[in-house]
Amino acid sequence: MVGEKLVRFELDQTIKYGRLVGETIKVLEGNIFGDYQENGETIALDAVKLLAPCEPSKAVCVGLNYRKHAAELDFKLPEEPLLFLKPSTSVIGNNDNVVYWPMVGRLDYEAELVVVIGKKAHDVEEKDAMEYVFGYTAGNDLTARDLQSKDGQWSRAKGFDTFLALGPAIVRGIDTSDLKVQTLLNDELKQDGSTEQLIFSIPFLVSYISKIMTLLPGDIIMTGTPDGIGPMQVGDTVEVRIESVGSIFNKVVAYK
Repeated sequence: MVGEKLVRFELDQTIKYGRLVGETIKVLEGNIFGDYQENGETIALDAVKLLAPCEPSKAVCVGLNYRKHAAELDFKLPEEPLLFLKPSTSVIGNNDNVVYWPMVGRLDYEAELVVVIGKKAHDVEEKDAMEYVFGYTAGNDLTARDLQSKDGQWSRAKGFDTFLALGPAIVRGIDTSDLKVQTLLNDELKQDGSTEQLIFSIPFLVSYISKIMTLLPGDIIMTGTPDGIGPMQVGDTVEVRIESVGSIFNKVVAYK
């Protein structure tokens, strides 16, 4: 359904999915990646805790997919997508805290449009790739920048618990060819790009990744971040804002 917004939420220690309409959630029954329908129950949005809108078995991330971002890191433009994975344990939702772990010397934000896979995708051709896309959400690919440089490979820098914020909803059936991708740090605009600047398109990425690893329903593809990355400190609030998709808010807290 074009423009449909689906949320995953917790209420009275029960986790459910719903269709978001304004400030009201229409509760759903069934599998959102299969058959689902409204059950007639409605709940006010402010009465629930929003969770990450899906539970990916893996987050496949694309590095250096914006030309200006590659330039600011002084990296050559990739000839093929530069891929890395984030573990499912790194996922948090809207208004959850990002932990500044003791091992991290510099913690950066990275705003990204996130593709949510809707059905099992293996060895998919680019022309068919969009049949496997369920919808889109907003993501913050939190990164220990000092460890990224130190390690060479990115598993540690990208894989800490709380280092993948997703939300607030999965939005379906939208045109993603030219969406604003922004980060606001303490309400100050830091990143201001557009998906028009992507080096590798979403259909290409779905196809390319599916020829390497099977994508499952609920898995996500992080499509890369625009230029303007920068550090955060304990106490900072960060908002990732994706046009037509929504905003996700998180606060940086110290490890306790």
